[in-house]
Amino acid sequence: MFQTLKNAWSVPEIRKKFIYTFIMILIFRLGSAITVPFLDLASVQTWVNENATGGNFLEYLNILTGGALSKATVFSLSITPYINASIIIQLLTYALPPLERLQEEGEEGRKVINKIMAYVALGLSLFMSIAYYLTMRNSMGAVKYTSGAEGWFVAVVIVACFTAGASFVVWMGNRISDKGIGNGVSMILFAGILARFPTDVGTLIELTKTTPQKYFWVTIAVLVVFVLMIGFIVFMNEAERRVPVQYAKRVVGRRQYGGQNTHIPIKVCMSGVMPIIFAMAFMSLPATLSLFVKPVEVLTEDTTAGARFYYHFINFFKTTSAGYAVLYLILIVAFNYFYVSMQYNPVEIANGLRQNNGAIPGIRPGKPTSDYLQKVLSKITLVGAIFLGIIAIFPIMITWVDPNLASLSMGGTSILIVVSVALETARTLESQLMMRHHKGFLG
Repeated sequence: MFQTLKNAWSVPEIRKKFIYTFIMILIFRLGSAITVPFLDLASVQTWVNENATGGNFLEYLNILTGGALSKATVFSLSITPYINASIIIQLLTYALPPLERLQEEGEEGRKVINKIMAYVALGLSLFMSIAYYLTMRNSMGAVKYTSGAEGWFVAVVIVACFTAGASFVVWMGNRISDKGIGNGVSMILFAGILARFPTDVGTLIELTKTTPQKYFWVTIAVLVVFVLMIGFIVFMNEAERRVPVQYAKRVVGRRQYGGQNTHIPIKVCMSGVMPIIFAMAFMSLPATLSLFVKPVEVLTEDTTAGARFYYHFINFFKTTSAGYAVLYLILIVAFNYFYVSMQYNPVEIANGLRQNNGAIPGIRPGKPTSDYLQKVLSKITLVGAIFLGIIAIFPIMITWVDPNLASLSMGGTSILIVVSVALETARTLESQLMMRHHKGFLG
């Protein structure tokens, strides 16, 4: 990878893309430090640090934004509205025939879908900005002016800052895709999550200074585990099942076509981190609900049956609960199957093979081929789902061992996103180098 980066930097055109991408990321990090006016920042940070815990939606947003949410900066929403919009549009593409037809139209159809996605992202940005403003005003007491004309003016300014910041982040992501090294939205997400790593490292250092006889070895163990986890993620990201395909020979005029052997690559982890994001959003809803309707602190004989149920319900969805971990794993497996079924259609592949005189050795064309591909896909999907589950659950298990390491509860998901983006960026650079006859991974 380092050799590829060195070779890429030696190409003037790619070097300009590197510099452009670096400038965009620098602007993103600067924007993540510019605070929104008319707010008591100390109240915001204190409230978020106390309530963005237990795996709720606030903690999820704070991690994806690189901690900008807890600082009430212009980029507090970061890329999250666009991510949510892309998830919604992807789901609707397979549910609504008009969107499905647009997807089948090729490049022009994708442009229309991207425009729709941009409008949905803008709507979500406005909705999330208003929700965040109301939370800061009602729950945090962080808004300095809340009544009269001044209150309305302040509300408009704060909401506009959050909405404009989210839209500007999406614009920067698109510019990185067009003029930078590519994967713009992923690079923004990568930069935001990477900015949180020093905080986690600082937590380990502080614990080691406070109790060196205990946390010195714990810190070393955690670092070793995360290094092994990175290696595991790289291995699983590159793993694939190759289904052999043989094309029959055919003669057209004086030329002979086909007769070659190739394969269909099926990636073990083709869904990426999306199932974890789906499961995380679902599991964070009860914890988020508890921010607005708090359960009773201690059960007594006078506690009503409804309050008892709500108390146990909220406790079940805490990240320290074993039930939470089990349900989280089940949802990851389920969403992985769901997402793969949307992305991969064995029937279309079987029809394409038959139309091109291709066949899997030992399998008849048509329905037997699609059934065979579906069987292979089901096994591969299960392996990928278990891999994602291990990555997501393992940091939670670390929290069970030591509650002081609770800040690492989403470390596995963060590492998975960072490593996946790094590998995808390396592949993009490798393809650009190959077009210019430079040696990289394949040299």
